[in-house]
Amino acid sequence: MTPEQAAAASKPVVLDLGDAFSRDPVTLRRARLLGISGWAFYIGGRAGALGDVHAETAAAALGFIAPDAVADGWDAAGRVVPPFEVAAASLAECCRWGAQQLGALPGTERLATLVERAVVAADASGMPLFAAWRAMPLPDLSPGARTAAGLRLLREHFTGAYLLAVRAAGMTPLEAVLSGPEGEAGAVACGWSPPYPPIGPLVRRRLWAEAVTNRLAAPAFTALGPADGNELVELLHRTRAHLA
Repeated sequence: MTPEQAAAASKPVVLDLGDAFSRDPVTLRRARLLGISGWAFYIGGRAGALGDVHAETAAAALGFIAPDAVADGWDAAGRVVPPFEVAAASLAECCRWGAQQLGALPGTERLATLVERAVVAADASGMPLFAAWRAMPLPDLSPGARTAAGLRLLREHFTGAYLLAVRAAGMTPLEAVLSGPEGEAGAVACGWSPPYPPIGPLVRRRLWAEAVTNRLAAPAFTALGPADGNELVELLHRTRAHLA
């Protein structure tokens, strides 16, 4: 398995598991305790690692979410809690979920080690969210918490790589969302309002962008080598199967 193949095989699992904590009802309860909505907690929880930036900056870093939708969540959170505190609370929930859901699964400690090696080796050029999150200290160093936090970091790395690839393909973030598997439903979920451009001419560009994403993420998997890269992919799929 080449590094690009390892990236491609890991990506769908990382995108799923790296965000699983945010769908946990306990995580949403943390938002209520902070006095903000679930959407504000999601936006502030992701972009808050950048610090007290303007909503436009947060939207540029997030990329695939409509700027107006980002501004709604960002400003609503900022009126109640400083952005970095929202990010810290989000990271704490991620680690809590990981300790509870992943800690007892077989292979979690090994998965944490492999994911962390990939995260350390990843190139953060042009990926401010990934770089900001990688600099944040973990509040919990148990294997499950480390795995969840590492998967979240890899998710931001893949998302940042895809954003770069989409722009290089001559597509807008909205066009990338529309030509993806969720189509218009995905665009609505990301806060984009119709009318939408036709997606027929975009599919080939999106497939090219997916391939470029794998190439951009490959250095993280190159550091693992073929054997450990294979093991990482196997552990990721096994972990998702256990959770399912």
